[in-house]
Amino acid sequence: MRLSKFHLHTTKETPADAELVSHQLMMRAGMIRKLAAGLYTWSPLGLRVLRKVENVVREEMNRAGAVELLLPTIQPRELWEESGRWEKFGAQLLKIKDRKQADYCYSPTAEEAITDYARQELGSYKQLPVNFYQIQTKFRDEIRPRFGVMRAREFLMKDAYSFHLTDADLVREYENMKAAYTRVFTRLGLEFRAVQADSGAIGGDASQEFHVIADSGEDALAFSTGSDYAANVEAAVAAEPAPRAAASEALRKIDTPTQKTCEDVAALMGIALQRTVKSVAVVGEDGVFVLALVRGDHAVNEIKLGKVAGLAGYRLANEGEIAEHLGSEPGFLGPLNPRKPIRIVADREVAAMADFVVGANEAGFHLAGVNWGRDLAEPDTVADIRNVVAGDRAADGGEIRIARGIEVGHVFQLGRKYAESLKASVLDENGKAATPSMGCYGIGVSRIVAAAIEQNHDAAGIVWPAPMAPWEAVVCVINPKNDANVAAASESLLAELLDAGVDAVLDDRGLRPGAMFADMELIGIPHRIVVSERGLAAGTFEYRARNAAEAENLDKAALLSRLGR
Repeated sequence: MRLSKFHLHTTKETPADAELVSHQLMMRAGMIRKLAAGLYTWSPLGLRVLRKVENVVREEMNRAGAVELLLPTIQPRELWEESGRWEKFGAQLLKIKDRKQADYCYSPTAEEAITDYARQELGSYKQLPVNFYQIQTKFRDEIRPRFGVMRAREFLMKDAYSFHLTDADLVREYENMKAAYTRVFTRLGLEFRAVQADSGAIGGDASQEFHVIADSGEDALAFSTGSDYAANVEAAVAAEPAPRAAASEALRKIDTPTQKTCEDVAALMGIALQRTVKSVAVVGEDGVFVLALVRGDHAVNEIKLGKVAGLAGYRLANEGEIAEHLGSEPGFLGPLNPRKPIRIVADREVAAMADFVVGANEAGFHLAGVNWGRDLAEPDTVADIRNVVAGDRAADGGEIRIARGIEVGHVFQLGRKYAESLKASVLDENGKAATPSMGCYGIGVSRIVAAAIEQNHDAAGIVWPAPMAPWEAVVCVINPKNDANVAAASESLLAELLDAGVDAVLDDRGLRPGAMFADMELIGIPHRIVVSERGLAAGTFEYRARNAAEAENLDKAALLSRLGR
């Protein structure tokens, strides 16, 4: 391919609304162009990268035994009402009407559509297990689309759905998909981690996320130095705390006139923040008033707290409810001497504490030397309700550390949630109707492109992993005198590279060397080869790897060897 016949339009200016490096570089390289908020046109250059990612995903899904199909992006309301998600999915679900005023949605995910297909197509256990997948456009009406294709409203996604007669077989396919995803991200040349995750709006019994490691990542990931354990902080668990020590202090009241935070109270008392306890007032199911307790240096994990029995869909208590139950104002709350009965949910670390400090339920005061069993009853519920922090002890004996990641893949064990709601069934070996168990496996194809740039870039531009680059190598023509020999040698080298299996392109646009090289660095071509009159006279080509500090002169044999051919 010749760049003179290809549309390549780079710019030096960075759009004012481009916050992330990936957004900035994709716009400057001309990979994408904004059509509307969260909607982007993929240029010929961007599409080449997108297709490279898509092809690797497709090859590994096929290798794993999945079968490709294509589902509609526009889906009827009735289907989503069967699953109960027409209202539950929220404002991200773009709802539209056709000319007959019938309601439809633009698919953000396809559990309903694939289950409808399965209930029509699958009638016998002999057809199971089966894993259907598609690579299809999705739409989620983000309230604030930003970061380019990282959080766009329309995006390209690979979603797969498996059907099984038994839960054991679902677990087998779940592991198969995890292995396939590992191969995908390894082949793409990305540094990534698979982490335990919360199932979120999709639902299910188990889930795992795949994250590309990048400092700009929105998700905090916890991992152990002692094993391959890793989890999203929403799901990460530290080791069990040490047994509770015996009480050694007397209960006493501390004057804290303006100290409303654990940090300020600890500073006033000259004690470690870890000796204080934070009280968070919430209202659970049936209006039950709950005081959630975490250590002063910890934060409540909203997802974990919501999984405590009776707290699904909990909300923060208002000041009137706090005054009614505790007789105090926020900043001085604690579990001792409430005005009305309350439920105490203590984090595991708090339940193991002795001689700790809490609010006194009286403005301007805290209590020190508080101990379970002596000063207040044991907690009603003890659970892991906090975020892990760097330095926590992991269950495997290692230390918890935190890194940032960009989610690019997610696998779920859905169970029978959708099959039951849409009444999908097959006949088992005994001729009886059985509800199949389902798995769901997603990869953000377009998101991978941006995530790769966040992980691989420098001051000059993108530094693609070779499998994702729009071209593996570029032949740059330095031909100021329109030398026919240079042009012929360039074309000959291009043909030889293509014959050797190198995905190469010829830059014959006639630009000055500086501008041409800057473009190639910006768009991230891994290998740059320069053909010039001087080089031909010496029998060499100037070669520079994208991540190398200097260029070197190589003969053709050495050049091909350097390219792995």
